[in-house]
Amino acid sequence: MTTREVKMIVLSTENLDESLAFYTETLGFPLKFRDGDHFAAVDGGNITIALATALDHPIPGQVVVGIKTDDVDADAAATDAAGGGIAKAAYDDAHERRAVAYDSQGNGIVFYSPLTR
Repeated sequence: MTTREVKMIVLSTENLDESLAFYTETLGFPLKFRDGDHFAAVDGGNITIALATALDHPIPGQVVVGIKTDDVDADAAATDAAGGGIAKAAYDDAHERRAVAYDSQGNGIVFYSPLTR
């Protein structure tokens, strides 16, 4: 049985410094990490709030739900078969396997699983 957890939401930003100031200073969320001027993550408790410019955002301009799963490929295929769609087929990056998809209503989803090497 595949295990799935919503672990992240990805928000679009055109100004990472401004977004970080809002989430860390105004709302008080701790910074988890920052990657240059294009991506940062703040600790939202059980869910990470990712802030991404178009350079790193899986679907720029949309709120995207990040779902940690044991089987990226199967979940992407099931989403596609159920009337959703695949924006970017499953692939491996430096740290994880991921696929970018849309649910049947056009909402963005990133399925991901840490790589074991």
